[in-house]
Amino acid sequence: MLPASLQIPAAIILLIGGLISCFAGYRVFRVVLGIYGFILGALFASGAMGTEHTIWMIGAALAGGLAGALILIAAYFVGVALLGAGIGALAAGVLWAWFGSEPGAPAVILFSIAGALAALALQRYVIVGATAFGGAWTIIVGALALAGGQAAEAARSNIWLPYPMSPAPGQYWVLLIWLTLGVTGVFVQLRVTGRNRT
Repeated sequence: MLPASLQIPAAIILLIGGLISCFAGYRVFRVVLGIYGFILGALFASGAMGTEHTIWMIGAALAGGLAGALILIAAYFVGVALLGAGIGALAAGVLWAWFGSEPGAPAVILFSIAGALAALALQRYVIVGATAFGGAWTIIVGALALAGGQAAEAARSNIWLPYPMSPAPGQYWVLLIWLTLGVTGVFVQLRVTGRNRT
């Protein structure tokens, strides 16, 4: 838990980050990955060089930054594929559960491969959905922390906050708000902020 003096700024950052992710996540996804990759790569590479060789340190920072950006941008494709594979494995489990059994390893593998391929083919929609619903949940957490009173206490102490699909008893309105924000975020990204993205 954050110290009391940092809770309001952290809540504001969560709220702003959630709004950006929910309503413009697809547009900024690769850019953010590239920037963070460059920063991490530059820090790692320049830290490995001695400070007495300024030119070499700058060169290492640039090379490390480019490598870091490329790694995170490549991880984007891997992440989308892994997300699809996870959804495929989940679908196999749900399908077999309807028939009262568990899927075998070959079925899970086949569903995972199909999910990964589908996610790569439909990556725009996978990213839009993930950023919209993830951002919507971040908005709710930030807003509850800013609200004060019982809402702020719930945001700081209740374990149900990380789990949008199983809200605390009597708090099902949170699930409704999350779904409404997520669907709105998907609509805005598909119709406004995510159009004609390069």
